[in-house]
Amino acid sequence: MGAIRIGPAGLPAEGFEEAAEALAADGYRACEIGFAGGFWLDYESAPLLGETLRSHDILLSVHAPLAAFMGHVDRGKKFKMALGMLDHTAGLAKAAGADVIVFHPGFLLGREREQAIADVVDQLGDLRARLESKDRLVPFGVEVMGRVRELGTIDDVVAIASQVDFVRPVLDFAHMHATSDGAFTDVDAFASALAAADAVMEPEAPFHIHFSDIAYANRNEKNHLPYGEGTLRAEPLRDALARFERPATVISESPDDASTQAIGAVLLGESSARRAS
Repeated sequence: MGAIRIGPAGLPAEGFEEAAEALAADGYRACEIGFAGGFWLDYESAPLLGETLRSHDILLSVHAPLAAFMGHVDRGKKFKMALGMLDHTAGLAKAAGADVIVFHPGFLLGREREQAIADVVDQLGDLRARLESKDRLVPFGVEVMGRVRELGTIDDVVAIASQVDFVRPVLDFAHMHATSDGAFTDVDAFASALAAADAVMEPEAPFHIHFSDIAYANRNEKNHLPYGEGTLRAEPLRDALARFERPATVISESPDDASTQAIGAVLLGESSARRAS
């Protein structure tokens, strides 16, 4: 079984040192920051954030803006805007020394699934050329989504990652639990998803996982829940990860820290009291 790092989505304090100390004190060894509300980090402060987190042995990942997806129907204004946002995200991620940039695969937009995937792959080629010209080509992770009739199933993200060498799958088990109508209750279900990702990833890269309890309806996600209020549990994920030598980074998207602590306690085999001590 590879090493597991646990951490929250977001920094617990505004100051970088205060945030890193708080994360370390809570036993976290990973953290994911996001730019959904705008680019709050700049090129001057990004290296400081990265250095501060590394000094506390905390692995950083970055979530790109929600509109920053590839696979547009044409290379018009929206595509160019998304390309620019991913470029800027990559520059900040490299400056901070982030492990991976998480991004969404986009939408079907009236196309057959195979065509939408082909368009994502093709436009990721544009992204590669732009990033290579600026020495910003860093690992990206395409996230499994929570919309049952849209692009972003595990098969979709594995298909994309298998064709683009700087992209790996990001397994969001809350999303998969929602779109499967609550099927992620046993070890084999988790292990099957991990095996699909493992087959298209470079040898040394860790699994990148999003996890939280989830409310859903009609096989579509509604909202994240405090751990224990829904039906998704961490024990089968823990036991599935034990089948693989690959390390894993698990980012909790739970709405409260108590839930993240509870998930971490299960995955690391520790009591909540021990983690808080």
